[in-house]
Amino acid sequence: MIPKTFKEVIDLGDGREISIETGKLAKQAHGSVVVQSGKCMLLCTVVSNYNPSDVDFLPLTVDYREKFAASGRYPGGFFKREARPSNGEILTMRLVDRVLRPLFPKDYHCETQVMIQLMSHDENVMPDAMAGLAASAAIQLSDFPFECAISEVRVGRVDGSLVINPTRAQLEISDIDMIVGASEDSVMMVEGEMGEISEEEMVEAIRFAHDAIKVQCAAQIRLAEAFGKKEVREYEQAPENEDLAKKVYDMAYDKAYDIASAGSSKHERGEAFSAVKEEIMASFSEQEREELGDMISKYYKKAEKEAIRNLVLDKGLRLDGRKTDEIRPIWCEVDYLPSTHGSSIFTRGETQALATVTLGTSRDSNIIDMPSYEGEETFYLHYNFPPFCTGEARPIRGTSRREIGHGNLAQRALKGMIPADWPYTIRIVSEVLESNGSSSMATVCAGTMALMDAGVSIERPVSGIAMGLITNPESGKYAVLSDILGDEDHLGDMDFKVTGTEAGITACQMDIKVKGLSYEILVKALKQAREGRLHILGKLTETIPAPNPDVKPHAPKMVNAVIPNEYIGALIGPGGKVIQELQKETGTTIVINEDPVTGDGLVEILGTDQAGIDRVLQKIDSITFKPEEGSVYEVKVIKILDFGAVVEYMEAPGNEVLLHISELDWNRTDKVTDVVQMEEVFDVKYLGVDARTKKDKVSRKALIPKPEGYQERPPRRREGGGNRDRNKNRPHRSRS
Repeated sequence: MIPKTFKEVIDLGDGREISIETGKLAKQAHGSVVVQSGKCMLLCTVVSNYNPSDVDFLPLTVDYREKFAASGRYPGGFFKREARPSNGEILTMRLVDRVLRPLFPKDYHCETQVMIQLMSHDENVMPDAMAGLAASAAIQLSDFPFECAISEVRVGRVDGSLVINPTRAQLEISDIDMIVGASEDSVMMVEGEMGEISEEEMVEAIRFAHDAIKVQCAAQIRLAEAFGKKEVREYEQAPENEDLAKKVYDMAYDKAYDIASAGSSKHERGEAFSAVKEEIMASFSEQEREELGDMISKYYKKAEKEAIRNLVLDKGLRLDGRKTDEIRPIWCEVDYLPSTHGSSIFTRGETQALATVTLGTSRDSNIIDMPSYEGEETFYLHYNFPPFCTGEARPIRGTSRREIGHGNLAQRALKGMIPADWPYTIRIVSEVLESNGSSSMATVCAGTMALMDAGVSIERPVSGIAMGLITNPESGKYAVLSDILGDEDHLGDMDFKVTGTEAGITACQMDIKVKGLSYEILVKALKQAREGRLHILGKLTETIPAPNPDVKPHAPKMVNAVIPNEYIGALIGPGGKVIQELQKETGTTIVINEDPVTGDGLVEILGTDQAGIDRVLQKIDSITFKPEEGSVYEVKVIKILDFGAVVEYMEAPGNEVLLHISELDWNRTDKVTDVVQMEEVFDVKYLGVDARTKKDKVSRKALIPKPEGYQERPPRRREGGGNRDRNKNRPHRSRS
């Protein structure tokens, strides 16, 4: 029996559309949809257990996977099965999770899984832009307690025109690559990179994306209504006690407000807040603490949060005593690590990042092998967040999704400033040594200085800042906070990170927690962020005003050369023998890539010794050397033979040619050493390719004046020629 299906179609313009279909696949899931655009198809399923987990948070898992079969390929490597997610898949998971998670009730603790799979790939469609739409559409078909439909779109700008969900080809020429997540009435998440655009241009792009999202949210609602919207499930909600809440509030608020007003350090105010909480707990009996302990803690946290927020809105003061637009003290240092190719320390308040730069060849590029994209990165950044940076001891279980996300943000912030013709592969590693407020932005600042210290001629230095927002909808008051602390990150209504140069924004990441945030407030926040960025940028350029003119003495120098296609084999040698011996002799690394257009060899020579690099260049010149007929070249004798001398072109060492004995001198030469000696240097004239021997022919005597009275010798008669002539007319004898 053919299942009944339900379908909605969204028009993207330019003949493109997205369809959402349900009823055919994965019907035992609590909600499932197939989202399709062109040949690209995503299957999304959602399931949530009916019994709550024994945790005090939402155990939500968002999983996005790309199947290699979707693009007709096998997984790379020995193990021919999709295994751990790639960085690209993890980044897509984070984009979806950040929008979905706040829309579940805070007291909903049932384990929930959202699984999105790329089942069919279209090279003209980027699937990550549809993952949020697929997740929300599947949830709308379920009975989950979920606030409202959302969607996500990518927005680009090609030739000055904004485009929704651009193709990868369009994205390559776009100066905006931004994912926006929103509901019908509120923007909730923004992340992307930009080509030094203004704050107004960024807000215009967000508004454009939001208009497209509203259409996609409406389509989800129509699909759910046609399918038959399920009643929202009942779940065990967290108990509330209004009398207890008021009692805790009255005991905690004033004391928390006083602590927040003191302008103390993270450690000091942490101890003070803990002391107040313990004092409140001690005011209850042991039985009350056992029964109501969790509730008391919750109400205390609520009172503490309100006290801190009101301090900011009423007095414009913050936890550490700063004003709303004030940046914490900054100190920087470059060239801290003596053996690295570039290094820097950036410290802002209680946040510190140590960045290193390593220079390499194209062989060191980061290979990306995904079903939806194959390529390589010659600039990449890795971010490490060890537990000691926050004064904690916890298990280290590999690279976290947070580390991947923060590193990607910093990488996108900086990569546009790397010159297109920069010959090296660049790897930045940021080690976060202290953290209390935006270590990702500290990574951007440290990365900028480390690049300049390494001698990378970046177009302009980049700085980054983390901003916060606190609002009171009832009074209409709001405050934009520059350079937020870790505590302010949690208690605010928006946290956003902005990076850029003095010319404009290069990357951003926003999570907006308040509904219906006006674009006017958003523009003001971005303007204040610009002031903060420029202040920090000034501190960076005080430390290192411009990139060093050259790489460090111990860092490898990179020289590029081109070798015609027909000579590549000669440079490599049989089984790689020539190139391996050359690398060993010169202490260099030699990489040969093929030019996709001409087929010529693009040679990268990397080494710390300039003499070694020069020897490699000489070898290439020798292999590719082609003398021109009629030209004169300086040569050196490297071997004496009975019938001539083997000479080497001084211009191309290793390139040899035979100087025949007859071309040594105008006078008859009986012995080669009568005219030239080993290692003697002189000029010869290149006569072209000998018609009889098919070999190069050079002459010394062609450059010497003929002796007076010199007569050309008659050509030799070939031996036996006369006998053949005499025998030509002899009678033929036949055998009897």
